[in-house]
Amino acid sequence: MPDPSSEQDLLAALKARLGALGLTVHEDGQGLTGEAQPIRSKWWLGARTVNYRMSCRPSQADRTVQFREAVIESSWGLPPPTATVEKTNLTGSKLSGQRNDVSAEGGGGTIDYARIRNAVEQAVVAAGWKFHLQGGRLP
Repeated sequence: MPDPSSEQDLLAALKARLGALGLTVHEDGQGLTGEAQPIRSKWWLGARTVNYRMSCRPSQADRTVQFREAVIESSWGLPPPTATVEKTNLTGSKLSGQRNDVSAEGGGGTIDYARIRNAVEQAVVAAGWKFHLQGGRLP
């Protein structure tokens, strides 16, 4: 991995790391955006999905990375019957824990709320930058 001392090196390192974690990552001119759909279930009457979205905005002036994330659940029609087991911990605006969904009709999945955020924070701090979580704001 290259020395991420510059903004472009940091973005390249983060893009590679996020891609390895299963996110679809895009550069948007201000930084990176990424998303994944870890939970999907559908049947002939409808469907349910859970999407994870994030964004990183580096600032070379103060060497800070602004990080935003959101978990968005959507459904259409009559969602399939699903068994959900969720364990969460909310400290300030940091959500951690896991959610597991299993559908009788097939599908489901697992989302770890803090996995991506922790990986980005570790990479940013290891590069000598500051990590700032902007809670309560959509990416």
